[in-house]
Amino acid sequence: MIHVENLSKTFTLHNQGGTVIPVMAGANLHVDPGECVGLVGRSGSGKSTLMRMIHGNYLPAGGSIRIAGVQMAGAEPRRIIALRRDTLGYVSQFLRVLPRVPTVEVVAEPLRALGVAQSEAQARAECLLWRLNIPRRLWSLSPTTFSGGEQQRVNIARGFVHPFPVLLLDEPTASLDAQNREVVLALIFEAKARGAAILGIFHDEEARARVCDRLVDVTGFTPAKTAGGQAA
Repeated sequence: MIHVENLSKTFTLHNQGGTVIPVMAGANLHVDPGECVGLVGRSGSGKSTLMRMIHGNYLPAGGSIRIAGVQMAGAEPRRIIALRRDTLGYVSQFLRVLPRVPTVEVVAEPLRALGVAQSEAQARAECLLWRLNIPRRLWSLSPTTFSGGEQQRVNIARGFVHPFPVLLLDEPTASLDAQNREVVLALIFEAKARGAAILGIFHDEEARARVCDRLVDVTGFTPAKTAGGQAA
């Protein structure tokens, strides 16, 4: 479902004379249906950069990214948007929503984008909010006023409300208490059981050990440095 081959990434520092900084080279990985693969590596080694390239937020310098057979690298924006709508889910660390939109509508929005009826979309959103222990009194309020932990759970509900065939998870259990952490792990196991291909970053080592089938160390994808500190 996820196939990454010989992927590379550079950043251009336009405020420093156009200096080009290579940050990743030769990245290869695959994630099969029903499998959860964890990205590991020291801070700054490129875990989040790799996830953002797979999601289409960053443009690779070279290589191939195929999601459910669709080539993401160099794809037209409308193709990427369509893939995100029905195939590629992403749970980031931070909730980004329009102000004043009720929480239940924030969670239901991915379903509404797929044409699911309002009543069904709301019912499925409410079910996940209940599972993730978001009090009913908050469902009609904007999540922009919530605590960090509550916002994270709303983000998780939004990411799992549709059975995406491919899921990217960026620290899904960070800052959660034990009870809600177990709920999130249960959602991940359920997604694996229905055949979702999951790629995640888990700094929670116990959670990572429980849900991940394999680990990929991205440190090996970092360009080698010369003695002067430049990429070789």
